[in-house]
Amino acid sequence: MSLRRTLRSGVAAACILGVAAPVGYVAPAYAARPALDVRVAQARDFSRIEFHWAGGARVTSRREGQTLILRFSRDARPDIALLRATPPRWLKSAEARHVGGVLEMVLTLEDNADAKVGQADGATWVNLVEKKTPETPATPGPPPADVATTDAAPRANPVPPGGAVPVTTESSARQTRLRFDWAAPVAAAVFRRGEAVWVVFDAPARLNTGRLPAAGERYRKLQALGGKDYAALRMVVERGTPVTVAGEGNSWTLVIGAGAPAGPDAGGGAVTVSRDAEQPGLTATMAGAGRPVWVDDPAVGDRLAVVPALAPAKGLAARRDFVDLSMLASLQGLAMEAYAPGLTMAVEGDLVRIGKGAGLALSPAWASGAAPVQEAAMGAPTKASMPGLIGDQWGQTGDLGFMRRYDQLMSAAAAEGAAGDAAPTEARLALARFLIGAELSYEAIGVLNAAGRSREALMGDAEFRGLRGMAQVMAGRLKEADSDLSVGMLTDDPSSAAWRGYIAAKQGQWADARAKFSQSAQAMDLFPPLWRARFARADAEAAIALGDLGAAETCLGRAAVEGLPPAEQLANDLMRARLLEAKGDKDRALAVYELIAKAPLEQYATPAVLRATQIKLDTGKLNAAQAAAIFDGLRYRWRGDATELETVRALGKLYLGQGRYREGLEALRSAGSLRTDLQVAVDLQNDLSAAFRSLFLDGLADGLEPIQALGLYKDFKDLTPIGAEGDLMVRKMVRRLVDVDLLDQAAELLQYQVDNRLEGVPKAQVATDLALIYLMNREPEKALGAINASRTTVLPTTLNTERRAITARALMGVGRLDAALEVLENDSGPEATDVRAEIAWKSRSWPLAGEMLERQLGDRWKTALPLRTDEEGRLLRAGVAYSLAGDDASLARMRSRYLPLFDGARNPDALRVAFASVDGERLTTAGFGRSVAETEAFNGWVGRMKQKFREKPVPKVAAAGKPAVKG
Repeated sequence: MSLRRTLRSGVAAACILGVAAPVGYVAPAYAARPALDVRVAQARDFSRIEFHWAGGARVTSRREGQTLILRFSRDARPDIALLRATPPRWLKSAEARHVGGVLEMVLTLEDNADAKVGQADGATWVNLVEKKTPETPATPGPPPADVATTDAAPRANPVPPGGAVPVTTESSARQTRLRFDWAAPVAAAVFRRGEAVWVVFDAPARLNTGRLPAAGERYRKLQALGGKDYAALRMVVERGTPVTVAGEGNSWTLVIGAGAPAGPDAGGGAVTVSRDAEQPGLTATMAGAGRPVWVDDPAVGDRLAVVPALAPAKGLAARRDFVDLSMLASLQGLAMEAYAPGLTMAVEGDLVRIGKGAGLALSPAWASGAAPVQEAAMGAPTKASMPGLIGDQWGQTGDLGFMRRYDQLMSAAAAEGAAGDAAPTEARLALARFLIGAELSYEAIGVLNAAGRSREALMGDAEFRGLRGMAQVMAGRLKEADSDLSVGMLTDDPSSAAWRGYIAAKQGQWADARAKFSQSAQAMDLFPPLWRARFARADAEAAIALGDLGAAETCLGRAAVEGLPPAEQLANDLMRARLLEAKGDKDRALAVYELIAKAPLEQYATPAVLRATQIKLDTGKLNAAQAAAIFDGLRYRWRGDATELETVRALGKLYLGQGRYREGLEALRSAGSLRTDLQVAVDLQNDLSAAFRSLFLDGLADGLEPIQALGLYKDFKDLTPIGAEGDLMVRKMVRRLVDVDLLDQAAELLQYQVDNRLEGVPKAQVATDLALIYLMNREPEKALGAINASRTTVLPTTLNTERRAITARALMGVGRLDAALEVLENDSGPEATDVRAEIAWKSRSWPLAGEMLERQLGDRWKTALPLRTDEEGRLLRAGVAYSLAGDDASLARMRSRYLPLFDGARNPDALRVAFASVDGERLTTAGFGRSVAETEAFNGWVGRMKQKFREKPVPKVAAAGKPAVKG
């Protein structure tokens, strides 16, 4: 069964089971990998325990009778509950001990058990087997299981004197050669298992690799191995690197790298395998077959059956899998993985007979040799008639299986790439076509990018750009895909237009999607059924978004392709429900949504739940709180695409509509920069900006307590827009801060505006307000700094007047009274008069202070309305000044005028005391301290400045293009 059919049948089963699944089904989360993972496996002849450390660890082992102790270089708390509760065969018990900051694993073996410890691929393994009993001499009998016999004629001893075979190496820019020099011709086997390349000889000798580095330019982890009847070399060579072998006389040469033939048939021919005509077994025809041997693999922990052969080179073209064994693809000789015990190998001349006592379990299709015939007939995927088309046969594997088909195409592509930059690219493009046909998009992108780097001319090839564009679409890289599919050579190609329309639909560019799908009509019927349905469904979605429901109906009719996988049928049903909803038939749409919501495929169930909840909310079947609870859980159920963004957007709007402003903003902001290429992401960010603008520019937050509004603003101040609107928002927030006496925070906002965003007159305007806030906060030095740092030669007269008054008040605050008077020398406005009066008061010029304060009051005594706070303060201070100046006439005059207003004042007793000296009592500074303190003039001035802030129009400012607030 092919990979695609396997996947489809799996999805079908999932959909059948999903009709009974609850709507709230959530896929389980993956647990984090522990520091130490203990794994246990059980086979018929041995048990295996593996210790996988995250980051690796060194280990030492020792035996104490039947107790095996593993001491690791790190400590951890492994989960060995299952190992202790149900120990595998030959293990009695297991215990973890923590000694000196490291972990010791104590494994107690059964009395009849033995153990072998090893390391491979970063893991430590322990194989437990039955202990071998000493054998007593016996009469010859039949050979035991797993035997290797031969009737080959005796050969000259190939082992050099001393028992060591010299291994030499020679490297060039493109190749590495390893040469093995024996004393006589010797049989060899060369094959790959995983990442490892093996060279096995059927003679017991020591391979002298002392002068070879353990890791070279084209190999690593070089290991020399040996047994009683063989010598072997194992090394790791990257997949796709060409390797070949050649025998000449007494020597064998292994070639790694470019220029080496990639196929196994490097010289003498190929090994053929057929069903044994006499018994249930296999017969391999291999000229010069040598002695069969069993080789221990230190990485896996099992044994390989190997039959070397004499030169010239000959091997098995492709891997052959059987129930009892697998024959590995080889460059030379035979190599097999044994799955069943009792496997036998016998060499009879050029025949290698493989079997077991009860016979091998064989499939007639494999035994008849049909697979190699089909493999040869499959051929490479061929170029489609248009650059953007997917061939119907591209992803097919036949009965060979996915891995065999993939290895076949990968080997050809690797050999082609190793031939250099001038090599053709057909094999690499064929591999990319196969991967695209199998929808292995990332793998296809890797192959195409590598080919494009080696052959820059491919960037101008229409098929190459089309293939890479299709793979990018499948991978969700829409921006990169559009770049490939929009090059000039594909502009008029209808097949590429279909992909561009699909990209536009995924990005929410509905009108563009419909136009491009219209351009692709000529090619649409040439696509495979699966992609025809996907394109038609995307076209229907665009039509629904544009309100063209008739066209959407037509498109959905085209999407109903016969034989679609169950997942694609669910996608069609979801779009059909959206069309019903758009037509106003919400009851039928809701029924379909609820049915889809039961499927275990979250990419369809989640949007179905989302839309069903929206319909129920709109029709009153759910209240806002219930809908919000569903949306809140739903946004964690399926993540990473438009569905998550739509869920977050719906939740944020619901919160804002309920007046839950903080939760609404947090929900909308939680999407972050997710999928900014999608239109719904743009809409969500617009909603977030609009909500923040409504709160702090349109006055929606005015209903909040000032402290709440401030906290909300500071938590989301990064949403402050750039430009004049952002400045206006800051100024309005400053007003609220001033109202609640949060002057430090107000000054911080305006200081950032002055330092980073404004120039010229706008900067001077904001700096004037900043200086005023500093004065209210009793910081005259900072007020002077703000005024001085914003000086400019062209300022409106009114602004200049205001700045002089603020400067004078700041100078007064630092004790420079003469300088303050000098600044106001030519000003006669009320603010200047107020400052002069304040200076006279501070300089104890009582007659002048009294006169100026009375002048500020004017004819206020003629109005019967109660005195304002600032007016009462001036009246009180005028009385004090005249009293301290000894001016009884002025006291009597003011008392006669303002006496009717004393009773309605906030502090009538203080006023009576201040004007009591007309009866002969002289007021002293000490006796009047409490009264003056209660109505300090500074408080009145601050109150007037706050009122000024509230009434002052916000000027239009020109932004400098930076954020409106810091951070």
